[in-house]
Amino acid sequence: MHRCLDLAKLGAGYVAPNPMVGAVLVYNDHIIGEGYHQRYGEAHAEPNCIQDAVENGHTDLISRSTLYVSLEPCVHFGKTPPCADLIIRNKIPKVMVGCRDPFKEVNGQGIEKLKKAGIEVEYGILENECKELNTRFLGFHTRHRPYIILKWAQTLNHKIAGQEDNDRLYITNEITNRIVHKWRSEEASILIGTNTALMDDPSLTTRLWPGKSPTRLVIDMDLKLPRHLKIFNGQVKTIVFNTLKHEEGGDLLFYQVTENVSLIHQMINALYQLKILSVIVEGGAKLLQSFIDENMWDEARVITNEELIIRNGLGAPQFISASKVAEEKIFTDKVEFFTRQRSSSS
Repeated sequence: MHRCLDLAKLGAGYVAPNPMVGAVLVYNDHIIGEGYHQRYGEAHAEPNCIQDAVENGHTDLISRSTLYVSLEPCVHFGKTPPCADLIIRNKIPKVMVGCRDPFKEVNGQGIEKLKKAGIEVEYGILENECKELNTRFLGFHTRHRPYIILKWAQTLNHKIAGQEDNDRLYITNEITNRIVHKWRSEEASILIGTNTALMDDPSLTTRLWPGKSPTRLVIDMDLKLPRHLKIFNGQVKTIVFNTLKHEEGGDLLFYQVTENVSLIHQMINALYQLKILSVIVEGGAKLLQSFIDENMWDEARVITNEELIIRNGLGAPQFISASKVAEEKIFTDKVEFFTRQRSSSS
C-alpha cells in the first residue's frame, strides 16, 4: 500500500476533480504490475495496473494475484468504465483497499460489488495515509466545498506590501518563489482580489515549475479591471467574480454574484458547483482576512523574510485561531504551515 501511495502522488495536479489513486498487483510477494491515475478523463489506476502486468508478461498470474489499491474501486460509468467490473472480469481473487470513496456514486458500493462476486476484500489498509493523500477530494464530497489554502509573504515586521499603491514589494527569495509555483501546480485554482490584480499584474501560472497552471480566479465586482492585464491573456482558464453579468466565452467565465450575501460563501459555493476541488488564496490582505474572519479555510502557508524590514506598509492578515504544524527555512525565508480547527459543518 505504501507503493500505491507513492504511485498515486504522481498524478498530483493532473487528475482533479478525480482523486489520486495508485494500484499494485502482487503475486507471491512480488509486484507483477502497477499503475496510477495519470490524467483526468483517462484510465484509472486499476486498468493501468492490470495492463502493466499484461505488458510484463504476467497475464496468466493476474487471476492468482492480490490487488492493492489506495481508494475503493469505482462502480459507475463516468469518463471511463467501472473499475470494479474490470477486477471481476479478470478474476482477481483478493483486493486490499486503502479507504472508502465517499463520492455518492461509489461510497461502499465498489466494495460490496466485489464481495458479491466472490472476491475477498479488506479495507482500511494504511487508511489514515490514504485519506490524507486525498484530503481535497474526500473533503469536497463530505463537506461540499473546496479545500482552502491561504498564502502570503511578509517582512520580519509583518508587512505584506509597501505603503504606496504603485510600490510593489518583493519579499521572497528565488528558491522560495519556485516552491510557491510548485504549490500552485498542486491545486485546482488560485484566487486574488481586485487590487492585487491591478497593482501587481500577476500571471498566476506555474512558469517557474513544471506542471499544470491552476484555474485563475479574480474578484472584479464592477468589471473595471483593464483587459491588458496578464490574467486576461487567455493562456489559462480564468473566472471573474462580478455583480454585472454571467457569461462564458473560451477560457474566460464571468460568474455573477450579489452584494447582499457573503462573497466568500458565494465563491466557495460556485467552486463546488464548478467541481473545483481546491483553491489557494494569494491575496491581498483584505481578501485573506475575510477568509480568516469567516473561519473558511483549512491550511495557511506564511512566508517571512527574516532580513527585510520596512517602516511603513500594509499589515499582514491576523489569525483568529490557528495551530502551527510545521516550519522550514529556505535561506532568508521562514515558511510556516498552519491549520485551523474544523467544525463538522465547515
